[in-house]
Amino acid sequence: MKRFQKYLDKEINLKNIKNEDNLKNFGVKCRYLPDPPEEFDEFEFGFDFKGSQDVAFLVTIELGKIKRLLFGQVDPDNPDLFRPLPEETLHELAEGKGDLLSAFFDYITEG
Repeated sequence: MKRFQKYLDKEINLKNIKNEDNLKNFGVKCRYLPDPPEEFDEFEFGFDFKGSQDVAFLVTIELGKIKRLLFGQVDPDNPDLFRPLPEETLHELAEGKGDLLSAFFDYITEG
């Protein structure tokens, strides 16, 4: 989604990512947190969209900066299985949760 491209190459704030209470304000739960992250690593977050924690997104970092964002669905029978969201669902997501996700990305990239 073009809306979130402005966060590419921004440095993450690990302290903010670890703050579960503040993440809840965005409706986001950290599902995987490498601590400390390696030079090239991924964070996984989840949130409710059409069900219970049914959308996940991966934030790939390199040297502490965001390099890629991937939104997908988590298989309810196998939470380790991740499928990219269809284009139509991405548009619904951008309209329904876009402002909240932008605020989340602002938060995790603030210095």
